[in-house]
Amino acid sequence: MPKVTYFSGETFPLEMHKVRIIQKLTLLPIEERLRAMEEAGYNTFLLQNKDVFLDMLTDSGVNAMSDRQQAAMLLADDAYAGSATFTRLHDKLTEIFGKTYFLPAHQGRAAEHILCRGYVKPGDTAVTNYHFTTWKAHVTALGGSVVELLKKEGLETVSDNPFKGELDVPALNALIEKVGADKISYVRMEAGTNLIAGQPFSLANLREVSATCHAAGIKLVLDASLLADNLHFIKTREPEYQSAPIRQIAREMADACDIIYFSARKLGFGRGGGIITSDEGIYRELRGLVPMYEGFLTYGGMSVREMEAITVGLDETMDEDMINQGPQFIAHIVKTLDAAGVPMVTPPGGLGAHVNAMAFLDHVPQTQYPSAALASAIFIASGVRGMERGTLSEQREPDGTEPLADMELVRLAVPRRVFTLSQVNYAIDRVMWLHANRHLVGGLEWEEEPELLRFFYGRLRPVGDWQHQLVAKFRADFGDSL
Repeated sequence: MPKVTYFSGETFPLEMHKVRIIQKLTLLPIEERLRAMEEAGYNTFLLQNKDVFLDMLTDSGVNAMSDRQQAAMLLADDAYAGSATFTRLHDKLTEIFGKTYFLPAHQGRAAEHILCRGYVKPGDTAVTNYHFTTWKAHVTALGGSVVELLKKEGLETVSDNPFKGELDVPALNALIEKVGADKISYVRMEAGTNLIAGQPFSLANLREVSATCHAAGIKLVLDASLLADNLHFIKTREPEYQSAPIRQIAREMADACDIIYFSARKLGFGRGGGIITSDEGIYRELRGLVPMYEGFLTYGGMSVREMEAITVGLDETMDEDMINQGPQFIAHIVKTLDAAGVPMVTPPGGLGAHVNAMAFLDHVPQTQYPSAALASAIFIASGVRGMERGTLSEQREPDGTEPLADMELVRLAVPRRVFTLSQVNYAIDRVMWLHANRHLVGGLEWEEEPELLRFFYGRLRPVGDWQHQLVAKFRADFGDSL
């Protein structure tokens, strides 16, 4: 987005696209929103989308496709093996990232599965700047353990540090010395760290990690699912790259890594994903797992229509006017709410605006899942579906104890090219109202707790009767308004 100064002196994000296809939305009365939340077991994942006004749960698979992507889907070469569509996607990945081998998969967690099957052995350690839920589950299911080496500044909710997703390189050296390089499956760097508010790392940090890994003979893996946001932040926050083209930054990041995997539900505005590398040995070690778990080597669980859309979407990811919309909308949300006294994670990251639920609901103990409670309350107050990113998203230890999350966040994701500024401002307004009435919101407790990835489909219930008090206060303040 270009920088535009308005006559009023205010600044707002300016969309560099026009809307050509629309979908109707419904904003239910608050009483019906409460009913929907009760039926969903106070888990926003279990809400029916027909009951949701603005879906800010995630940007995964819900970004708007462009006219060029839609058109490309009509050109798909529908073949089980040897499809020309696969070749076009392979060639685009090679053009952008300089990697010569591509193993397709149906989405990012499928790529995680293949990598973990290939390289994680019982007793091994998998290292990361910060974990992602499904990746950690794959590692631990195979008998490995996860070590997070995020710099301590990454867990400071309020900060002016532009790169809070960086890995602590001295700590990595110490770990290699302690456990031995042969016991480290690989080091994973997650671009735009999902669970700590979409915070990026710098290219300088990635290079340091790369040098350390390669000196020890350890593979460096990049989770590039949120690469677009990290590219934007490197260009706007790392002085050396402020005049560099996005393609140059992407190539330099790729050159530092042995393996890149991605979810095209995020990167490329499509559906699908895969693994890329220039190492023929890595390709041969992993390729047998694709037909075993995903599909043949030239489709890997994706439809050819999806692959054509990803090919165009990757090109659009290299367009700064495309990839900066999300971060600028997110910055608008964060700065507006922060100015109103709502506790937000700063500086604004990618993926979404993140509310600090621990500070927002400082009267709710962490054992009563303040992030999940706040996400539920936001939906009741507004019809906006956000996502809990806190203790509920963790998993219990083998002995049944529950680790408390480093952060308790509610993510208000901003899917790319989907929402208008008026819709974003509506969400801001309702969060402000809820903050003014935060004393009404209580905690949650388990009604049905699954053993694995419980945040996806577990069910909870309110501690006390706070949800009805919230509805009553809403009606007192807004009358018949939705």
